[in-house]
Amino acid sequence: MTSTRPFHMNDLFRFNNVNLDVLTETFNMPFYLQYMSRWPELFTIATSPHDDSIMGYMIGKCEGRGRSWHGHVSAVTVAPNYRRLGLAKTLMDDLEDTCACVYNAYFVDLFVRSSNSLAISMYEKFGYVRYRRVLGYYSGDDPEDAWDMRKALPRDRHKQSVIPLDRPVYPGDLEW
Repeated sequence: MTSTRPFHMNDLFRFNNVNLDVLTETFNMPFYLQYMSRWPELFTIATSPHDDSIMGYMIGKCEGRGRSWHGHVSAVTVAPNYRRLGLAKTLMDDLEDTCACVYNAYFVDLFVRSSNSLAISMYEKFGYVRYRRVLGYYSGDDPEDAWDMRKALPRDRHKQSVIPLDRPVYPGDLEW
């Protein structure tokens, strides 16, 4: 049985099996340390019951003001040999529960490459909607748009936070 627990500092030396995959975005060390220090309850790791190897992890935070107070999925990734086992759903459920129960957030959001149909489909199965398209969100030699996907939490009883916008926005238009 897979177990989840808070990410520990020493895990940074053990998660190459997850991070060295082409579908996983790797960040710099200060990024991980900031999340560990500010939102430790939203930085979760899943480990194998057999050898304690890292199967996947979730990085999140809470931010915003007023009705924009929300949880944000900064990264969710599962090692290639542990995909399609429901681990991403387990990690996402954990983050959503923490955002609802601890932070009393209105919704959870995430950004995903508009070309990543597999991930978009997965998030839609988890109850997320395509809230708005963000033009040129992913920079580089070939800039790519992102979908800002959202899922309402119990505090947003009327699901106002997930009513899709009828127009795209630019990264500079994002509130948080």
